[in-house]
Order: sequence, then C-alpha cells, then structure tokens
Amino acid sequence: MSKQARDVLIKYWGYGSFRPMQEEIVDSVIAGNDTLALLPTGGGKSVCFQVPALVLDGLCLVVTPLIALMKDQVQHLKKIGIPAAAVYSGMHYNELEIIYNQSVFGKLKFLYVSPERLITDRFMELLKRMKINIIAVDESHCISQWGYDFRPPYLQIANIRPYLPNVPVLALTATATPDVVIDIQKKLHFRSSYVFQTSYERKNLTYNVINHPDKFGTLLRLFQGMSSGSGIVYVRNRRRTREIADYLSSKGILATYYHAGLDARQRDERQSAWMKGHFKVMVATNAFGMGIDKPDVRLVVHVDLPDSMEAYFQEAGRGGRDGKESRAFLLVADQDVKQLKSNFESSFPELKQIKAIYQALGNFLQLPVGGGKDRGFDFDLTGFAKTYNFSVLEVYSTFQLLEKEGMLMMTEGLRSSARLYVKAGREDLYRFQIEKPSYDAFIKVLLRSYPGLFTDFIPVNEEEISRKTGMKLEDVIQYLNTLQKLSFITYIPKKDKAQLVFLSERSDSNDLRLSRENYADRKKAAATRLQSVIDFVYNNDQCRSLQLLAYFGEKYDRRCGKCDVCTNRNKLQLTDIEFSNIRNMLKSNLSIRSFPLFEAVSIVSQYPEEKVMEAIRWMLDNKILIKDEHEHLMFRRQLDIED
Repeated sequence: MSKQARDVLIKYWGYGSFRPMQEEIVDSVIAGNDTLALLPTGGGKSVCFQVPALVLDGLCLVVTPLIALMKDQVQHLKKIGIPAAAVYSGMHYNELEIIYNQSVFGKLKFLYVSPERLITDRFMELLKRMKINIIAVDESHCISQWGYDFRPPYLQIANIRPYLPNVPVLALTATATPDVVIDIQKKLHFRSSYVFQTSYERKNLTYNVINHPDKFGTLLRLFQGMSSGSGIVYVRNRRRTREIADYLSSKGILATYYHAGLDARQRDERQSAWMKGHFKVMVATNAFGMGIDKPDVRLVVHVDLPDSMEAYFQEAGRGGRDGKESRAFLLVADQDVKQLKSNFESSFPELKQIKAIYQALGNFLQLPVGGGKDRGFDFDLTGFAKTYNFSVLEVYSTFQLLEKEGMLMMTEGLRSSARLYVKAGREDLYRFQIEKPSYDAFIKVLLRSYPGLFTDFIPVNEEEISRKTGMKLEDVIQYLNTLQKLSFITYIPKKDKAQLVFLSERSDSNDLRLSRENYADRKKAAATRLQSVIDFVYNNDQCRSLQLLAYFGEKYDRRCGKCDVCTNRNKLQLTDIEFSNIRNMLKSNLSIRSFPLFEAVSIVSQYPEEKVMEAIRWMLDNKILIKDEHEHLMFRRQLDIED
C-alpha cells in the first residue's frame, strides 16, 4: 500500500487503516489492473475508487444507475473539499455544459454519470478530451443478464474503453453469484482477472424463517423482545407500511413508515427521525435502502417474501452493522408462495397488455408518435394506472421492461433544491440594475447570499431570499422567472416529483416488440431466482446461513448454530453426521413411496430406534416429512414454480 493512499484516507476520511479487502483493491487499481470488488452492503465500496482516484492524476468517471446515490456522494465529496459533479437525465442544458467544461479543463476529480448518459454523442465527443484516471462501475451486477437487475445500457460501457486504452476499470457490487462474477468481467472487457471478494458470511447476523398465520402478533412479539437498538420491517405494499406502523405504535412501540409514494420532504424527515432514534422501527417498502448505514439495527423483518435471494441478503444485511448480535426474520404464511408466484406473473405482462399501457402513456402525455426523445415529464404512476384502470404492478413492470429496451426511464421523486446560474456578464447585469432600480436590491441580495453564481449552478432557497428581501414568496419567484426570460439567469425551480424520461422517440404501439433477452430470458432467470426463495423458505433441514452462502457460491460446513433450523437441530440428541445419515436413508426410500412408521424406522437398522424416532419427529415438525391419507410417511415434494 502506497503511503499516498494512506495519507489520502487519513486526510479526507479520518481513518488510519482500511477495512478488510479495501487495501488490496486500492493497490490493484493504482497498479492499473482491471479489478472486480465484491463487498457487502455497507462494506465501503466508494472508498475503493475514491482513494486511488485522489492518488492518481486526472478525473475518475463513476457510472451508477442510482441518482440518489450520485447526489449523496457528490454532496459528501464537496463537503470534504473534493470537487465533484453528477450528470443525469432531467438536468438543464446549461447545467450540463458547465459540468462538461469543468470535466474537460481539469476542474473536477469525480464525475458521476448514469449509463444512459455515458453513451450519448455529446458525451462521447467530450470524453476524448477528458483526462480519465479510473472508470468505476458501481452496481456492476446490472451488466449481467444472469444478475437480478440487468440493465442494457450497462452493456455499452465497454464501448468507451477503446478511447481510454490504458485506464483501469473498477467494477463494484454487493451481491453476485459465481456466474455473474464471470459475466461482469466478460462484459466489461477485463484485460486480466483481479477479483477481490470478502465472505458473505455475517457471523453476528442470524437468519430465521417463521411460518405462522398471525404476522402482526409475531411482529409485536419480536419487537417487544428487542431490548435496545432499532429495527426495520420490509413489506411490498405501500398501504401496509402505514397499517403496520400504526399497529406497532398503538402497542407502545414507536414506529414510522416510508415508501416512494411519499413526497421527498416526508421521506427525508422520516428517515432522519429514525436515524436519530426518535422512532424505534421503520416500516418500509424496498424504496428504503440506499445510504442506510445505521449501526444499531438489531432486527430486520420481512413480512412479505422477497423476489430474490440477492434482494433479501442486501435488505437483511442492514442489521448488525456495528458487529453486535442482530437477527433477520422472514415471516411466512400459507398463501405467501401463491402470492409471490402471482406477483411474478404480473411482473411479465403479456405483450398485448404492454402495448395497451404504452399506447395509453402516449395519450396521457399527449405525445405524438415520433416525438419525445430525451424529454422528461413529471409523472404520477399510481394516478396514471387509476386513470386507465391498469394494475399498478403491471404498469411498473411494463415501464421496467421498456427501460430494458432503451425506450424510457423512470426516476423516483428526489428532493431537489432550486438552482440558479447568472449567465449574463457582470457589466450587462450592472447596466440592468441601473435601468431597473426595482431589481437592484433583489439582485444584490442574490449575489451577496450565493457566491459563485457567475461560474456554477448554485442551490438557492426562495424562502430565504423572501426573508432577506422582505418580498412575498410569489414575488420572488416572479422576479426570478422575469430575469430568466430576459436571459440574465438560468433558474431551475425545486422539484421532488418522479420523472419519466423518453430515451427514444415514441413508437407506434402496434410496432412495439420486446427482444428475447429482455423478456423471455429475463423471465426465465427471474423464475430461477424465485425458485431459490421458495427453496430457502421450505428448506428446514440446512442452516439458513449455509443456504445463503451456497447460493453465492461459498462452501462452508460450519453451521451458525443460532438460526431457526440450527436451534431446532440443537434440540436433537444426534450428531450432525448421525442426523444426515438417517435423513439420507429415509429420503432414498420415502421419496419413492410412502411407508408406515414402523417400516420407516426399520429402514435405518444401523441406528437405535430412539434416535431414528427423534429424527423422524423433528423432520415431521419441520415439514420435511409429511403423512399421506393413510398416515404413512413420505418426503415432502419441493414446491416449484409450475405448481
């Protein structure tokens, strides 16, 4: 490890040493190697490209699909004195040009871009003039069709490599199966294989499955038993977030709720209140996730089944960030698997329905065929679905499929401050102030309150300007709009609504086609991931931690000893080897046909009867064995997706 890297870490982050694996990754990138880093959520992925970028001369290009993450990291970098900027859909043309100029003339150390922006003609033209030192690809599992969040624009990232022949790529992700690890390197044209991976094992986090019809009562008991710290409850349904939060609060457990349907101010306030400990429990949809690094989360409970083991691992992994004992619970009732399969089918609507939704969208936005490319629209997905009597899930899934085809993109509502840039020269502005005395004091307040308006877009607060000028808020906004019409300033009002951006011209819905890889192949891969969730729920024979590790390609023999499976197994007066042998002998026979109890016991003749009975009782309790209509024992068939 170079002394420069350690000095950078101490100077900007205040740490005297790196976390596990960070040091090796930083060394590899500084040496110019294409590198893949697999670090768990909260494992410090950003440091792995930020430190070497500051050591090396030039600009680090960061590719990420998460606008909220871009804004968060850019804000943090600026706060510690590092020049950074982000480029994403919906930005004003003048904003983009200022950032591009800063990138070309060496005024920035970090430029964050979405994969869609990366491949525009304008960006490709400017890229040749930028001095890039690293290409950092965050959420790199998105490049693999075997990954759980495949995004076709990621496939274009490798197209910029010929323009930057000696620039290393650092690919980062929190979750990737062995197939995805290979695919990431292939799709990013790695020149050599440098893969650094920490274990997915979380020794302080226990995974549990509870099969019980009363989920509310189970939730209450879990949180009543939590003596300290905080918790997260994940649900699929926005309405249920409020129901559960109100229920827990009514029982004396302070809870709040969070979902993408709340406005940005509400989301910020609730997340902040929970982070500060004003609420014990956050009940949320999967919209609650990015940047959540609260150290004292003792409980993470999933009330509904997740779509994939990757999603479950990331969300459950928000527990125990401080290294102390924490638990994750997956609550299951009889209808849950059936509902999960129904959601799966809704996630891949028939082409006829996709065409109907796309046609309705064009009508809703009054967008003609052939128009709309690169245009953004404030968009209420729920309101649109209600207007045309579509299922919200089908609309959302259709938009995701169309995004995979490169046709449109929907960004979640983000709280964005108003921004201002003075594009007129100082002399022109001064002449205007003399000619229009009524604007003189107003302009002076702007220039005094917000330094840098002549060189960059600066966040401004209309309410603060109102207080300082003594003007009504509506008059402040009118003055700003007038100055913009006169071409003295560029004024971008604050915005917190979701945006729908057309990445290509609107097509005739009759001509709409979906490629095999974006529909049929993705559906098949999603079905496989769904089956993995079902297998996890019904596998009451193997330690939960070992099941998760096996899914991500890690081989361990040591049980955690604390999950629901291990706790039940610990009650048996059998060694692991004895239990495994008894189970395997029973399975080889009972999978073929059913047996009466006394015959089943006699099958395992080399073990004492009491040990065989103990194993059978445990397997019946955990539904590994079941009884048929004649009370004969048989192995439970694994539920599969075609059921």
